[in-house]
Amino acid sequence: MSAKIPRIVIVGGGAGGLGLATQLGHKLGKKQQAEILLIDKNRTHIWKPLLHEVATGSLDADLDGVVYSAHAVKHGYQFQLGELTGLDLKGKRLQLGAISNDKGEALLPARELEYDTLVLAVGSVSNDFGTPGVKEHCFFLDSHHQANRFHNALLDSFTRMHQSDEQQKLNIAIVGGGATGVELSAELYHVTDLLKSYGLSKMTADRLAITLIEAGPRILPALPERIAASATRELTKLGVSVRQNTRIEEASSKGFVTAENELIAANLMLWAAGVKAPDFIKQIEGLNLNRANQILVRPTLQAQGHDDLYVIGDCCACEQPDGSFVPPRAQSAHQMAQCVERNILNDLKGFNLTEYEYVDHGSLVNLSRFSTVGSLMGNLTKDSMFVEGKIARFMYISLYRMHQKAIHGVAKTFALWLVEKMMRVVRPRMKLH
Repeated sequence: MSAKIPRIVIVGGGAGGLGLATQLGHKLGKKQQAEILLIDKNRTHIWKPLLHEVATGSLDADLDGVVYSAHAVKHGYQFQLGELTGLDLKGKRLQLGAISNDKGEALLPARELEYDTLVLAVGSVSNDFGTPGVKEHCFFLDSHHQANRFHNALLDSFTRMHQSDEQQKLNIAIVGGGATGVELSAELYHVTDLLKSYGLSKMTADRLAITLIEAGPRILPALPERIAASATRELTKLGVSVRQNTRIEEASSKGFVTAENELIAANLMLWAAGVKAPDFIKQIEGLNLNRANQILVRPTLQAQGHDDLYVIGDCCACEQPDGSFVPPRAQSAHQMAQCVERNILNDLKGFNLTEYEYVDHGSLVNLSRFSTVGSLMGNLTKDSMFVEGKIARFMYISLYRMHQKAIHGVAKTFALWLVEKMMRVVRPRMKLH
């Protein structure tokens, strides 16, 4: 570790971590005022709200992803491929596990890194709540690798049905009526409509049977009831069977078994119900956690009892003045990254740290090309403004552009937009491999 300048390590290159590494790279790394190191277990970054499009083939992660190593060179930080396996808070050292290639051959040994300031931005994973059979029989959408697994299984199903003389349906069951489950349901109908353009004319939308399962009384429980009702109507129009107040007791090779012992048959099963911080966090001594493994922090986003450890994103449990906790959303992660950026800069200058204040800009749910619904401005209750249709769709796309601006800057974001427009002429509208 350099004796001259501090080393700031960021673990996790998601919406918050990558944005933070970019800004600190510009303000400290390029000026040689600090060593900025980003660590992630993947080589590329995909904005997590778009993983459902990777899963259906609407988005090609190989073309639309951000390569960390190349991005690091341009933005003043360093990148290391690695997965956090342990953390010594007293010694200020983190452990990274050994890395193997696809053949199981050793690529990098287990190793330790020292830090002066650490930022944990490791995100979240799906919470199966210990439901039997889920890990064995279900797909998840926690990473683009998992999204690609679902995509490959979906293509295999499409091919098998197209080349079969039988007129069976493709049954897909999705557990979790949050934004991921809702958006995936609509996107599946969209890509099925596209198949006839690529020679799979037998695989029409009427051969698709999607069941969206929610344990609560309505889908999109974190959003206003009006948005949930509008989304339910749109999904029902498409043909989605929306099952509310339906609790899953078990997953098997044949489908999901409900609390009433009903079998919801499925060829493909996806679990998108609930999130928690990764399990390895429970093994770190000295951290205060909640039941979802999230790390409890002070208002400055420093972990309780640790001045040199910041936590942002889905793995952060930040209590608001009203007693509620900041929700795990992309906008939360972006805002937390901005707060930690200010606090790291202030700390290096000897200034007081600022407290994080979550500002809810509303939420949007994209139902593919069919519709977009959501609320803007305000607190998702009495002060929020309901939007849908083209205005909502424009705002939804703008959220991604804002993310691109945070990690690329204005000029490159505009260039990427132009390239996307041109690529639509020569590139298939969905990934078929």
